[in-house]
Amino acid sequence: MPLREGLRVLEIGCGPGALARAIAMRIGDGHVLAIDRSAKAIEQAKSASQAELSSGRLTLRQAAIEDFELHAHEAPYDIAVAIRVGALDGRHPELERRALRRVADALTSRGQLYIDSGNPLREVRLRD
Repeated sequence: MPLREGLRVLEIGCGPGALARAIAMRIGDGHVLAIDRSAKAIEQAKSASQAELSSGRLTLRQAAIEDFELHAHEAPYDIAVAIRVGALDGRHPELERRALRRVADALTSRGQLYIDSGNPLREVRLRD
């Protein structure tokens, strides 16, 4: 992923937060919003991410990507990344369409989505 200082990154399906913490370390004064549909995963991420949460570089939110919406006055994100997210793995086309619409709505007009499909991550075009 093309990470750099100051980016706003949305991690979809964060699990215990390892990738969110790694991204937060690489984007300086940027911000990571890590979401997961599982309350248990969010609690695990909170427990393991106290430094990043305290610094304000990381926020956690329980949400399924197919239902995700930016909060009022929340700035859009520059990059979204999803690793092993069922709603984006192609097995459920209607769910995937809903999820991709939500991702597109959460990103800037130049925003990029990266999904795991081996090494390297694959960029998914959201707009033509």
